[in-house]
Amino acid sequence: MSDLFKPTQLGDLKLANKIVMAPMTRSRANSDGGANDLMRDYYAQRASAGLIISEGIYPCADGKGYARSPGIETDEQVHSWRRVTDAVHEKGGLIVAQIMHVGRAASHHNKPADARTFAPSAIAITGEVYTDAAGMAPFDTPIEMSVADIKRTIDQYVAGCENAIAAGFDGVELHFTSGYLPAQFLSSGSNQRQDDYGGSLENRLRFAIELIDAVSDAIGSARVGMRICPGNPFNDLQDDNPHETFSALLTSPACKELAYLHVIRMDAGVDNLALAKEYFSGPVIVNDSFDIASGTEIIQQGFAAVAYGRAFVANPDFVERSQKGIALSKINFKTLYTPGAEGYTDYPFADDKA
Repeated sequence: MSDLFKPTQLGDLKLANKIVMAPMTRSRANSDGGANDLMRDYYAQRASAGLIISEGIYPCADGKGYARSPGIETDEQVHSWRRVTDAVHEKGGLIVAQIMHVGRAASHHNKPADARTFAPSAIAITGEVYTDAAGMAPFDTPIEMSVADIKRTIDQYVAGCENAIAAGFDGVELHFTSGYLPAQFLSSGSNQRQDDYGGSLENRLRFAIELIDAVSDAIGSARVGMRICPGNPFNDLQDDNPHETFSALLTSPACKELAYLHVIRMDAGVDNLALAKEYFSGPVIVNDSFDIASGTEIIQQGFAAVAYGRAFVANPDFVERSQKGIALSKINFKTLYTPGAEGYTDYPFADDKA
């Protein structure tokens, strides 16, 4: 039996197997940011994963970036997610909430009317983002955060993580890549502040470290994971020395007791897997374009688990198909972000008679 199908432990999380469902934006949430029955069914269908990492969930309205993305800020949103987590647990699964504040990677067309777009510096992303209200729209020029804004945002992260636990999630994953707010603070190109949160490497690390410490204090570090991808240029991100930045982050005391590190391998000038293995002392989940054979091989190199994305989109029973050598269904890329069940909850199980 492949090592992928054997149990493992990430902090307080006891996984039945080492196959993780990667976090993926699917754009099916209600207009108020609540989870719905379709989302409940989608996650419950995939509960045989050793661990499900949810799609990115905004901790506050200011942190929302995309059309039909879900939140974990209001009582109604918390209650809506409880139905999702209950359904996953009833199937024997585990699920953590990926907490995602997009910072400047946003358009006001996708936010509530009173929400703002913040970033470390008032530098807009070049390009456009999809909105239901106006189609493709330019990214907002962000408001440079004051120190008070930074402290309030960390508090909002903490509240979002506490809400995730109240909603029944088994833990949280802090999203530190894809050009979102923590990555914007870490990167020299997007962080051009001249105060304690910008300039030197120590100062650019400050937001991330304070955030990790605050969330760990609130819910326990053994239930907190972090996702990174050093060198990832997505959303106009640029850092002069990502290896130096992330090696310093991973060796900081804040990261010592985290449940896991989730790292994406990418050809972007940094060997992310080697960096994670060298500088992070805890369990590491690896991600991006693995199959069962290569996943088994990477586990044998000492990594803790492998995250699969596209395979889980098209195969709710990906674990079972992989164990039995059953062919995988093909993904329909046209329905990744469209409303409704098509391309979401209607992919067949191998034992379906239809």
